[in-house]
Amino acid sequence: MSAIELKKLLIHRIAEIDDVSFLKALKTILDSKTKSKIISLTQEQRHEINESKKEIEQGLFIEQIELDKEFDKWLSAR
Repeated sequence: MSAIELKKLLIHRIAEIDDVSFLKALKTILDSKTKSKIISLTQEQRHEINESKKEIEQGLFIEQIELDKEFDKWLSAR
């Protein structure tokens, strides 16, 4: 059976499945094997990313290690 024939068979079989949890599991498997890793972002998400980049350029950020220290300090004060 060729790859094209197998794909057609699988598409037909998947179309007959109504079990949502099984379909989600199958999607997870397919996602892990997909060659394309293109992520579609909304306009709002792109805007937030650009704003974050500007903040980083202006030094308006905190290093993870410093944030961890502040978080630990906050936890110990509780």
